[in-house]
Amino acid sequence: MSQPTRIPVVSIVGKSDSGKTTLVEGLIRELVARGYRVASVKHHVHEVDVDQPGKDSWRHGRAGAVTTMISSPTQFVCVRKVERERTIEELMEAAGDVDILITEGFKRAGTVRIEVARRARSDELITAVGEAFAVVTDMPGIVPEGVPVFPLDAHSSVAEMIVHSFLMDGEE
Repeated sequence: MSQPTRIPVVSIVGKSDSGKTTLVEGLIRELVARGYRVASVKHHVHEVDVDQPGKDSWRHGRAGAVTTMISSPTQFVCVRKVERERTIEELMEAAGDVDILITEGFKRAGTVRIEVARRARSDELITAVGEAFAVVTDMPGIVPEGVPVFPLDAHSSVAEMIVHSFLMDGEE
């Protein structure tokens, strides 16, 4: 029996307000425009309410439902109470039939980390030497030798690097 193909996981990391979400949005747009199916997951250290307080599904969860689902003709949302945080592997499985999973905020999980570092937030990287796959920054001088560096607004170039590194399967 053949093993399922492992989808690539690219983690966007950086300090708070460094531009991670802006980069993730740009990467998703670029990859989707190139025909790729993209899943994303945002890491939060605190519990997050995806339901609006007072709405029916929010009330179901507050009443004690372990799993609350919302279904419409164009969306399906599932909120499940869990005893532990999910691993990257479990998130990959939950992502379904996609070409790539982009994560935001998983500072230590995953092996492919692209750090966003903005001068206004810090003058150093959070990834240790050898951990960054690439750095998106307005301070190219802080990036270790051999690590690809991109300007803050270079979403297309970062997407191109991701495509060539993980999605081409030997195609040219």
